[in-house]
Amino acid sequence: MKTKSLLNIKFINVDVTAFRLKGGSPMSLKSKLKIENIGMFTAFVFYAIVGIICFAVLAMVDFGLIHIGIIGILSLITAYGLLRSRVWAIWVVAALFFIATTFSAYTLYSAFQKDLFLDVSMIAYLILTWIFTAYTVANRKALES
Repeated sequence: MKTKSLLNIKFINVDVTAFRLKGGSPMSLKSKLKIENIGMFTAFVFYAIVGIICFAVLAMVDFGLIHIGIIGILSLITAYGLLRSRVWAIWVVAALFFIATTFSAYTLYSAFQKDLFLDVSMIAYLILTWIFTAYTVANRKALES
């Protein structure tokens, strides 16, 4: 009798529909990430990729490039804020707008026509930063709810 009561002990309470054990349908990626606004999710992806690229450049080129590390940290913080719809994310987006514009403009000015890949990547980064900043500021109500 005692062994039967030990088998009935539940250690973990698991929702079985998440694992499709009771015939539930699999959850889509959109519902798993709780994506309410596809534009904000796209901005999240942009800032996350920029943060990862900044850390990759920092690791491959030189750890003395502190400004690239700061841009990477702020980009990842922004990505988190946009994914979780935090109100403070708009302030980090605004700060990154000025930092990215200054960084891209200076890099283009100092290294223009020396490296085509660098020129194209800085122009793309500058334009995408402006686009996602404008979109985030225009749709800031989505972050407040």
